[in-house]
Amino acid sequence: MQGFDQKQNYIFSYHSPPDHVPLDHPLRKVKNLVNCALKELSRDFNEMYLPIGWPIIPPGKLIRAMLLQVLYSIRSERLLIEQLDYNLLFRWFVGLAMHEEVWDQSTFSKHRKRLLDANILGKFFCRVCEQAQEQGLLSDEYFRVDGTLIEAFASQKGFSTEREGSTGVGGSGGRP
Repeated sequence: MQGFDQKQNYIFSYHSPPDHVPLDHPLRKVKNLVNCALKELSRDFNEMYLPIGWPIIPPGKLIRAMLLQVLYSIRSERLLIEQLDYNLLFRWFVGLAMHEEVWDQSTFSKHRKRLLDANILGKFFCRVCEQAQEQGLLSDEYFRVDGTLIEAFASQKGFSTEREGSTGVGGSGGRP
């Protein structure tokens, strides 16, 4: 017997998003490190943001979303925002409730620039690395990173991969 394909028009669940994330999922450890680092940076956030004005994307959620973009090699902020809209794991990691509206991509970009300009992200990653070192979570084994994302993030601040005097691959100036 084939059965009946019943359409579901709404979501109702007694489970919270953490119930759907396996206990041994690597993002659980990462989230703990991230939350500790964000707690230590709360004074920096308070200095950055005024208590009045337009509502903002909370910096902790913004940083967690940016971290997901790098960890999962999501090639654009537009795709990241799309993933945040329907990916339960990503919503849990960032701290978005199921009923919460996901931010607009342009608003996300504007707030990301604000964090970059204030050098909050540098402080954040230094603190996360310190914690990971203290807890013995780092190793010197082979590690692979999508360099295009690093280059794209770096270009936000005017980074260039070309060296002065370089004529390109095979030229007398060496490899860029």
